[in-house]
Amino acid sequence: MVSVVGLREHLVGSGLAGVVATTRERSLRSYRLFAARDPRFLIGIDPERAWRQRDLIDLMAAKCGVSADPGCTSGQDVIDPGLTVAALDRFAERVEAVARRRGAVLLGTGHPHRLIGFYGALADALSAAGCEVLTPAMGRRVDITTRFGLRTYNLDYARGVAVVREATGSRPGCATGVHTHSPLPVRLALAAAAEGGGPLPELVIGDHGWVCGAGQLGFEAIGLADTDDPAPFVGEAEGRVSVVVPLDDAVRSGYYRPLTRYVLNRACLSQ
Repeated sequence: MVSVVGLREHLVGSGLAGVVATTRERSLRSYRLFAARDPRFLIGIDPERAWRQRDLIDLMAAKCGVSADPGCTSGQDVIDPGLTVAALDRFAERVEAVARRRGAVLLGTGHPHRLIGFYGALADALSAAGCEVLTPAMGRRVDITTRFGLRTYNLDYARGVAVVREATGSRPGCATGVHTHSPLPVRLALAAAAEGGGPLPELVIGDHGWVCGAGQLGFEAIGLADTDDPAPFVGEAEGRVSVVVPLDDAVRSGYYRPLTRYVLNRACLSQ
């Protein structure tokens, strides 16, 4: 069992919260491009209101604990560990609720190298609790625009968690999939689930385009996000994403294990 005090200490000590690796410059650039409605930074969310960069700074200060001073333009971002713990509690509540209903769930990540263990453990526990962990559109192709141009990927599942892989075979070091912010994979998965006549997810768990894309389509979605990803937090503020946990989403994979234990304990699920 992980105590709240122990979890807070771990968050700060591992760089998941407190002073994080994400720079203020990177975050401000993301806020500016989100405000300009650049699709690369909307990642599936269609904002209802006009968000200025200053509005996003205020939002991220409230949701994450970053500096609310627009004059702060350099250095490292800071995440309030208290906000992370509070969001993990809400995250666990939604996991527990779907487990009690034995509802169908869909999990997916754009950070497979870092977060596959976190989501995979949730998938295992939810499956053991009687939930159906969905794997729609497995092997289907999806074309995603990247900085290198249009690339073709395959939708695949690892430990019950959706990832995208290179269509021509994984590059060295990419055995678990590739990094992506795109909402196209979750749209493909949800469309395939609907077309197949099987169950649709009662809860989508993920990050980046997975949580934003699902929330925009009206599915309950919860996930994790860093300070340079304003889209999930906007989705939460506008009521399309249920819970977003603020943390650094690119630290060592092992650092997320105490979070897994904390969530499963709070959700009354065994590992």
